[in-house]
Amino acid sequence: MQYTQFGEKFTAVSGILQLMDDLGTAMAGSDEMIMLGGGNPSHIPAVQARFRERMQAILDNGDEFERLIGNYDPPQGLAAFNSAVAELMRKTYGWDVTAKNVALTNGSQTAFFYLFNLLAGKYPDGSHKKILLPLAPEYIGYVDAGIDEDIFVAQKPQFEFFDAHTFKYRVDFKNLVVDDNISAICVSRPTNPTGNVLTNREIEHLRQLANQHGIPLIIDNAYGAPFPSIIFNDVTPVWDENIILCLSLSKLGLPGTRTGIVIASEAIATAVARMNAVVSLAPVSYGAGMALEMMRSGDIIDISQNLIQPYYQERAETAVGWVWEALEGTDFYIHKPEGAFFFWLWFKDLPITCAELYERLKDRGVLIVPGHYFFPGLTEPWDHKHECIRMNYTQEEHKVRAGIRIIGEEVKRAYAKAQPAYTPVLV
Repeated sequence: MQYTQFGEKFTAVSGILQLMDDLGTAMAGSDEMIMLGGGNPSHIPAVQARFRERMQAILDNGDEFERLIGNYDPPQGLAAFNSAVAELMRKTYGWDVTAKNVALTNGSQTAFFYLFNLLAGKYPDGSHKKILLPLAPEYIGYVDAGIDEDIFVAQKPQFEFFDAHTFKYRVDFKNLVVDDNISAICVSRPTNPTGNVLTNREIEHLRQLANQHGIPLIIDNAYGAPFPSIIFNDVTPVWDENIILCLSLSKLGLPGTRTGIVIASEAIATAVARMNAVVSLAPVSYGAGMALEMMRSGDIIDISQNLIQPYYQERAETAVGWVWEALEGTDFYIHKPEGAFFFWLWFKDLPITCAELYERLKDRGVLIVPGHYFFPGLTEPWDHKHECIRMNYTQEEHKVRAGIRIIGEEVKRAYAKAQPAYTPVLV
């Protein structure tokens, strides 16, 4: 069957399709796979207990359950939830926001599809504008989100090294170019895939650049503060009329509810609502209903800071030790884990590509994500793109440790096979 250009683009093989397809196939299959590839949050018993309590309260409260599943919300989302989000941000940070600044979407991926295509691509005057990603690598889900082609431009990072095997990417502001072809700047904080957390100073610098050029700064806050707060540094969330802040309930522990939250100017929030109406009539009600009372009371911050954040930080610190143990003797680096729940591993001068390493690991029952998918907008050749992988450390500890051990074995095997054979000298 022949498709339109839109159809060809969105039915083609992509990194996010491979990630989700492998994840779904492995979850449904009978073979035991070690799932270090996807972004599914851990099932934290104390957090799930709170969700169970909330669901029971909904069921016990008259016809609340029937209204939650039986009625459409407005295109901007559940009005009471949007008001609660705005009130929480006013009380916590003093932001000048109301419910008119909040719009819900069916997950963050939908929000970014809307925002990128709202701001990047072909304009009525014939110009073609792009989203600037100032710190590559960036999220795999951005790569194929544009209806038009070539909507991203990315900047290589600077490298900071802390010890023999730990490094961090920094925004290279000296070489960062914001010209008339840029319609928005976008960063994730913490960064998916690396766990990098841009400092308050870096965010302020980007905010000033965006304001200077009259373009929005989009901050993907799916793992950040104030919820789910999977962030191990002391940071201050920021917002102004020129910032589009995107949050989510997924990493809080509700990925199945597909609830994205956009906090932006009234113009952007209204645009998102109008796009909702065309694409899906209205966003899903279930997630907003589940989290409504937590948002009203502020418990969502307490849960994030006292249950979710310590859980992931402890898991990260433990798993880092396993990485060092498994990869001892190789030229490996791990990006300093500052948030989210991924490790970004760099195997310097890896003799095979990360795509080949991915296949070898999959054959051994370990799913990771090859790193070359995480560089949207960076088209120039760069070996580094093919030397990195992303792995999730949130699964059961025995599986994570076993998966890291297998990664270490395959990486060592790749390096060993590339060594020239020893030829004795005959005297």
